[in-house]
Amino acid sequence: MPEREKIKSMKIAIGSTGKTLEDNVDVRFGRCPYFLIVEIEDKEIKDVKSIENTAAMQPGGAGITAAQVVADEKVEAVITVNMGPRAFDVFVQLGIRVYQGSGKIKNVVQQFIDGKLTEISTPTGPMFMGAPGAGQGMGRGMGRGMGAGMGRRFQR
Repeated sequence: MPEREKIKSMKIAIGSTGKTLEDNVDVRFGRCPYFLIVEIEDKEIKDVKSIENTAAMQPGGAGITAAQVVADEKVEAVITVNMGPRAFDVFVQLGIRVYQGSGKIKNVVQQFIDGKLTEISTPTGPMFMGAPGAGQGMGRGMGRGMGAGMGRRFQR
């Protein structure tokens, strides 16, 4: 964890269920509806900016896209409940630290400031949590194929 006593200012990103500090940390990083970008200065919240997560409804690759959206905000840390391996790898490559926290964002940010959140060193969520409302069913494949076969031709 960075030594916050020495850090005068820092930007962190939190995957959120809504647009304010009163909302909760979303359990899905790549599919959360919003990110709150919180600027901390002298161990106090200086500014909060809400951005819509444009990756939330993507059919695939939401974690990577969401990680890039957050990285473009020049954050130094991310707070989340769960993060899949692809998004986690993006943050590792960019040197952005990832912390695990849940509950009301206002409280989680204070826990971060107080040094009480755990930095995670491996992904905490599955690779694919799916788009909201998307099923993860397992079809039985009972249909009849229409492909061209590899059979031999009969000669007369």
